[in-house]
Formats: sequence, C-alpha cells, structure tokens
Amino acid sequence: MKADLHIHSEFSNDGVSTVKEIIDTAVEKGLGCIAITDHNTFEAYELVKDNGKVLVIPGIEVSSKEGHILAYGIDRDIPRGLSVDDTIKAIHEAGGVAFAAHPYRWWSGLGEANTLNHDFDGVEALNSRSVKGSNRKSEALARKIGKPISAGSDAHTPPYIGDGYVEFPDDISSWQEALEALMAKRVTVHSKNRHVTDTLRYGIKSITQWIFRGFKRM
Repeated sequence: MKADLHIHSEFSNDGVSTVKEIIDTAVEKGLGCIAITDHNTFEAYELVKDNGKVLVIPGIEVSSKEGHILAYGIDRDIPRGLSVDDTIKAIHEAGGVAFAAHPYRWWSGLGEANTLNHDFDGVEALNSRSVKGSNRKSEALARKIGKPISAGSDAHTPPYIGDGYVEFPDDISSWQEALEALMAKRVTVHSKNRHVTDTLRYGIKSITQWIFRGFKRM
C-alpha cells in the first residue's frame, strides 16, 4: 500500500487543494493512505476521516521556533512557536509521534544539529519538494539516527500528490495499523526530487511571504 504522508490542503495558508481534490487524486494515483499535514491546523482531518476511499492518518505540520515538525496520530491542534522540545512534548500529549520534517530544507528545515540533538520519534527521509542533495542527506541522517522514517510529496496542489510516499504492507486496514507499521519500520520510502530552478523560485516566494508575515515563520 502506497501512502503519501505529507500533503497540504487549502487549510494551509499556502495550499490550494480542497479535501475532495486530495481524496480524489489519491484514489486516481493508487494511494491507499494519506496524511493531510496542514501548517498549524488540524481542521482538514474532520472532513476526510470517514471518506471511505483512502485511510487518513491524522496529522499536522507544526512550526516550532527552529523549524517544521510533522505530527502523526494526534487528536488536537499543536501550538506553533514553541521550542523543539516543547513541540515534541505537546505532540506526545496529543497522542501522536513527532517526525523532523525535511531537515535540510533551507528556510523551514530544522537542520542537522536540531534533528540529532532532540528526541524525535522519526525523521522524514524523503520529500519531493526537496532537491536531490537534500533528500540524500536527509535519508542518510535518518538511517544514522536509526529511528522510523517517513516520506511524502509535500504537495500544495493536486498534481504533485503521490510524488513522495512510503510503501506499507498490503494488509493494513486502518490508520492506526498504518501508524504502527510506520513506527515498526515496516516501510520503504520513495520520492521524486525538486529541480534547483524550482527551489530558487520557492526561496524568492518564501522570502516575500516572510516579509509580509512580519518576519514570522509560516
């Protein structure tokens, strides 16, 4: 079973996909499981949890003080702007697990030191919006740490959904079983890579948005 564990909907301030478009695209692309990980909001999950087509792991991408952290299996919103340790603690209190998102992503990644020096439950090893070199380093870092790994497209529009994914055993029948398989390392990870030119455009866009947000992280 293929599962894209990093997707953004229109509930993210930089996303455009409706939850219906996400579900329909996931089905079209043969995904059996997804996680909608909007920036600092859990809102989409309530709309898709009983869709009857694909399994949905409850998730969110939290903006900590040092960078983005993916939370899976949570039951509530996680406050933004906390320290890395306090963000991880809040995710655990919400019943979830904390994964360092795209560690080497310029602008929003935690960086190698933060990923190594904090007690994450896992690491996002591959992300299709990261360049090849960053993905290579992220996967190597994840293997070095030895904890569970995830992968996802980080799609903000429907066409990119499924460009990054993990592959679960085919006998998974619930999001809880999917999360258990993830934490038991019963997955393989796969992803496309973003071209350098797209990354430059992303950097210019991010800086512009950062200025208009009053120099605050997304």
